[in-house]
Amino acid sequence: MTERLYYTDPNLTEFEGRFVSFEHATEAHPHVGIVLDRTAFYPTSGGQIFDTGFLIAADEPNGHQLRIVEVTELPNGDIAHCVEFPEGGIGIQQGALLRGLIDRPRRRDHMQQHTGQHLLSAVFIELLNAPTVSFHMGDESCTIDLDVKAISAQQIRNVEQRAHQIVTDDVPVEIKFATPDEARQMGVRKIPPDLTDKLRLIEIHGHDLTACGGTHVSRTGKIGSILVRKTEKVKQGMRVEFVCGARAVAAARKDFDTLTSAAALFSSHIYGVPEQIRKTLDEAKAAGKREQKTQAELAELMAADILAETIPGVARVSDPGSHTTTDTIRLVKRTFADRDLAFIKLLAQKLAATSNVVALLASTAAEPSLVFAQSAGGKFDMGALMKDAMALLGGRGGGTRDLAQGGAPPGAKVDAALDAAAAKIRVE
Repeated sequence: MTERLYYTDPNLTEFEGRFVSFEHATEAHPHVGIVLDRTAFYPTSGGQIFDTGFLIAADEPNGHQLRIVEVTELPNGDIAHCVEFPEGGIGIQQGALLRGLIDRPRRRDHMQQHTGQHLLSAVFIELLNAPTVSFHMGDESCTIDLDVKAISAQQIRNVEQRAHQIVTDDVPVEIKFATPDEARQMGVRKIPPDLTDKLRLIEIHGHDLTACGGTHVSRTGKIGSILVRKTEKVKQGMRVEFVCGARAVAAARKDFDTLTSAAALFSSHIYGVPEQIRKTLDEAKAAGKREQKTQAELAELMAADILAETIPGVARVSDPGSHTTTDTIRLVKRTFADRDLAFIKLLAQKLAATSNVVALLASTAAEPSLVFAQSAGGKFDMGALMKDAMALLGGRGGGTRDLAQGGAPPGAKVDAALDAAAAKIRVE
């Protein structure tokens, strides 16, 4: 099993270890892994993501550097350093001494996020009796899932304020080791029942004592700022997204820049942006209602004009008993290049509001669209006619006996489809 140097010294970012073996690439891990007898590189585990950096030959400080792209924990307890091998590979002898160089800013960031999570989890229990179910660290933000049904905005502010108070107090964060029995006596939660080895514990003095294998800062002051970004309901409770340290500063700066840009568009102060957005939405909603009213009035006028110039004819259709019946109807067949689907549907409904009307309309304003409508109780089946039209055009659509619509691919010959539908109605 690989000796884990970060267990006792999480600030260690340079070390030497001897080559033990190669871990062959797999579909899940496409890079070759190098196993050392000891390492300070942290593997993805316990919600924390892996360290990155380089491995170089210890006796060749200026030699080729192997870039580490992932660090994983193997089933046998070894740690594999997944690297990008140069073309032709590289020869590493058994027992060869390699020097590890860990990305310091990334390690510091992970220490801030993980210790910040411990502190937040402790405060959520202290103030809300809401235990943490799981933790996930991402490249940009972190989340904890809490076993609680709901959290208010004021409760989040209270938790944030309490966490910042403990950060400002700059209390020690200490690494301890204990047997399972000792840990139980110390009040540690979630001790694996089958564990026999010593537990690694992280203690935020006076606030939290948790079993954890991750890397942490030595005092709460080093966490820096803690910023809760948002909360959302999930299956197991409430998910809280947060950032700490430099991430919190970067997130706050990005938020401020975004608000400043929005405020400039409204010629407003950043604190006035929400009110300006509300006004804009209200105005847009009012304009939308006016537009709908205007479109309805226009459709009604157009329907009246179209019907006035449409000569009634005799429609011949076979009923289910194959007996030919006749009826006097007005058949409207139009294609509009400057009207969209919403308008021709509205127009079709206005036309069909008059007795004994069949409307076969099409729009070519954007993607070709068709709407078929008939007066209530008409003898035809608009849904069946539309199905036939879509089969002809290679589109999709459907509807009821009195109203149907469909869409066709660009360039579809909608006029031919309208002609085919009109032929089935057979007005003379």
